[in-house]
Amino acid sequence: RAMADVDGAELAKQASMDDGSMAALLLMVVGEEEAAAILSRMEPDEVTKLGQAMMALSDVTEHHVAEMLDRFAEKAMATTTIGHRAEATVARVLERALGPSRAAPMLEKILPDARSTRFDHLKWMETAALVKLLADENPQTIALTLTFLSSEKAGAVLQGFDPAVQDEVVYRIAMMQTVSAEALNDLEILLSRSIDVSAAVVTHTGGITDAAAIMNAVGKADEARIMKELQRRDKDLARAIREEMFVFADLFALDDKTLGTVLRGVENAALILAIKGATPEQAQRMLGCMSNRAAQSIQDEISEMGPVKVEDVIAAQKQVVNAARNLADAGSIMLGGKGGEFV
Repeated sequence: RAMADVDGAELAKQASMDDGSMAALLLMVVGEEEAAAILSRMEPDEVTKLGQAMMALSDVTEHHVAEMLDRFAEKAMATTTIGHRAEATVARVLERALGPSRAAPMLEKILPDARSTRFDHLKWMETAALVKLLADENPQTIALTLTFLSSEKAGAVLQGFDPAVQDEVVYRIAMMQTVSAEALNDLEILLSRSIDVSAAVVTHTGGITDAAAIMNAVGKADEARIMKELQRRDKDLARAIREEMFVFADLFALDDKTLGTVLRGVENAALILAIKGATPEQAQRMLGCMSNRAAQSIQDEISEMGPVKVEDVIAAQKQVVNAARNLADAGSIMLGGKGGEFV
């Protein structure tokens, strides 16, 4: 009964939240039509994982089915459907208040995923097919296309181009802020898709964050070369991208020995602030990489501290990140990269 009261979007959410095998079992139980509706709301990698889990199902007993239904019912009863109606409700309210032409650009700003639905089919295309599709296009069109892909896929596509094209594309992504309806229309013509777009609509896309995410997804050899070219063209831009590429949370992918080396190179005052502003798990990991005496000293100082400014914590954590970058540049430590590569 709980399943009948929850729409397909909620069912998709519950499936993605659940254990893989349980989600696969749920899809097998609800039937082909409902399973297809659920899968249509998921990302390609989620569909792949669920498909593999469904293929792996064997020796499913009545107990397994009953357990899955109980777990789903508990989640369903604790969840409302308000969140699933939020975007449609906000869109209607803004259109009534501002009118369609003024509401459209506003929605682009507050609903970041709204722009991507126009080019949703891109994420289902094979990397080689995208490279071939864009092979004869100018760097600006390639850059715009990559902003509609996940950073991992965009990085894979970028590696299919010549080095000079890669450099230009990353630069254009980093400099991109708004894209006109005309540019979007040109891209849709390229993709053989028709769309009704108001000439007044612009969309915010690209920028430093997108460029950094894509750079994180390319191989280290390409990364080093592209960053060198960006440094030559625009030092401030290159620095901004570099700062986005490795952040405080990335430190915790390092092994204990490497993280300990980084922490020993940070001033004590900054280290105390960085740990105070970290999550409990992050703080515990950092303290665990120190000597007992050093860890106890920092814990004592933190316990005696009052509230601190967020900007001070962020600045301290940046010092820790910069210490890691400096050690990596000097060859003293290795920061893990994609596909087992290191720098």
